[in-house]
Amino acid sequence: MKKSIPVVIAVVAIVFASCNGNATTEDHSKMNHTDSMPMQPAAANDDVKTVAVSFANVDPAVSSFMKEMVQNYLAVKNSLADNNESGAASASGKIASAMKGFDKSLLTTEQKKVYDDVQDDLKEHAEHIAKNELDHQRRHFSMMSEDIYSLVKAYGAGMNLYHDHCPMYNDNKGAMWLSETKEIRNPYYGDKM
Repeated sequence: MKKSIPVVIAVVAIVFASCNGNATTEDHSKMNHTDSMPMQPAAANDDVKTVAVSFANVDPAVSSFMKEMVQNYLAVKNSLADNNESGAASASGKIASAMKGFDKSLLTTEQKKVYDDVQDDLKEHAEHIAKNELDHQRRHFSMMSEDIYSLVKAYGAGMNLYHDHCPMYNDNKGAMWLSETKEIRNPYYGDKM
């Protein structure tokens, strides 16, 4: 019995560490969490890798829309990390509302294709998060994160973002999320992490 206690502690430590320190790049290979997304020019530090934004010439109103979307997405993420069901619902409702008022005529044909590819799914995930309980919100947040990531890669976000990954979520299938800070605050497990 005494020999099994250190083994259990070691396993728990490995599991905890795996969800607190993994991140992925655009091609989903493992990298350091400190790699940032391309929302602002890369810092002078050569160790920070960035992902190029697909569209260099984005209408200022589109940039403003994306900044609003990302800020509300981050509010959803932070609420889920804090196990705050109502905060996640409120911020997600703002995403759905912003999408309803977005003028797609501001997009070029290529830009519109990217938006159209995620629009319906993103709206559905935002609506589900706005109306449901924490576990259901987290399931839809994992899919929302993929959609927001696609939009951010295309149009930018007006800020640095970090692409994080938890390999244990969804029966060890994993899930990603974007964060505004280097600190890992896992939205999939909240205070369990």
